[in-house]
Amino acid sequence: MAMLTPGVAAATELLATPPSPWLGEWSRFAAKVRFADLPADVVARTRLALLDCIGAIASGAQEPECQALAARMIAREGGGDSPVIGFAGGARPGTAAFLNGTAGTMLELDEGNQYARGHPAIHVVPALLAAPRGDGAALLVALALGYEMGSRVGIASKLNVAMHPHGTWGTLGAATGIAKLHGATAEEFRGVINMASTLGLATSRKTMLEGGTVRNTYAGVANMLGITVWDLVRAGFEGERDGVATIFGHVSANDFRPDEMVAELGTRWEIARNYFKRHAACRYTHGALDALAKIVAEHGALTPDQVKAVHVHTYVWAAQLDSPAAPNMLAAKFSIPFAIATFIRHGAATVPAFRGPAREDPVTLALAQRVTVDEDAAMTAMLPGLRPARVAITLNDGRVLRAEVTTNRGDTEDPFSEAEVREKFHDLADPVYGRDRATAIEEAVLAIGPHDEATSLVELLAR
Repeated sequence: MAMLTPGVAAATELLATPPSPWLGEWSRFAAKVRFADLPADVVARTRLALLDCIGAIASGAQEPECQALAARMIAREGGGDSPVIGFAGGARPGTAAFLNGTAGTMLELDEGNQYARGHPAIHVVPALLAAPRGDGAALLVALALGYEMGSRVGIASKLNVAMHPHGTWGTLGAATGIAKLHGATAEEFRGVINMASTLGLATSRKTMLEGGTVRNTYAGVANMLGITVWDLVRAGFEGERDGVATIFGHVSANDFRPDEMVAELGTRWEIARNYFKRHAACRYTHGALDALAKIVAEHGALTPDQVKAVHVHTYVWAAQLDSPAAPNMLAAKFSIPFAIATFIRHGAATVPAFRGPAREDPVTLALAQRVTVDEDAAMTAMLPGLRPARVAITLNDGRVLRAEVTTNRGDTEDPFSEAEVREKFHDLADPVYGRDRATAIEEAVLAIGPHDEATSLVELLAR
């Protein structure tokens, strides 16, 4: 009998493995869960996540690349009824989902989940807003459920270290949310989950480190594909028997733990463990920025000419963001040296602090060259629950200012209040819509529920 090569043997073993029981349990849960099953804190958090995404999308859509992309795609395809948030015109559902998902990641201000190690909501919200159905309660359930699916796959697996999490398990989140909006049965959910699992992107982590802005489209693609998956399933296409276990256990990721998919399912909702962001930069920079904010609060504002050197110690993923180069806005947001420098220069890591004039400021760039970043293995050991950083600023007068944090502001362990999240929304949305219109959107989102048609919210989002 011929001996099988290791690769063929592994493939044969996969084919012989029966689907995991988690898939049936998850599909039945997804089909039956209703708005009344969501705890009050989950409903409140889901509304805030929706509001936060809308603000991030609206503001991100003002970047010149997003405006140019929307104009090109709508001119080619013609308009549509789905809002392209922050843009004067609508598009077809798939195009709107793509454009809104892309815009939502432009500014690095979309919410996330530290346990999933990614950004679940921005992979679900654009798809749902592009193709709304039913009342506000249905929209909230679909968002919470889609968020749950994406997050749990992220928790249950370890992506290959060379991959970026955007556009991977987020496709599962978008597809699950869309299926829920359409009232999918348990068997249809099984098909949706298996189909979506094999439609994720083969992303590259280097895009964020090098400032490759194609990375901002990953979430957009996931939202567009999430809508497409439902069409495929309803048209009769089929996926493999347990695509999640294959893709996230052997292809894009490894160590898939199916028990994590159903642990406390229906009682522990991942959207209630999310985080919100205020610094307009990669979350890996936030520990250092929070420590810097503590120093400023204690000693007063600093100027670049006071600073001789800054030394940051942090966990492994953050320590990788050690390049002071900022050739474009995305690269600047993934650079701890630049983020520290622009915070000192401008008083905060705001959206304008990373845009053209600030990013090209020679004083800021010179200060970034005086910032060093190193890993502290003890801090790495605190992941994923904590995201620590220690900052030491050596001044030209010889003083050394120090501060340390163990977690990011906005995380589950140190959450922002509802008022702070709403303030962030207005910071982002008011320049786009005007204060009155932004307030109307805010009120509609925070009141959405049974008997409120989801389409009424969507109409408010069109400019």
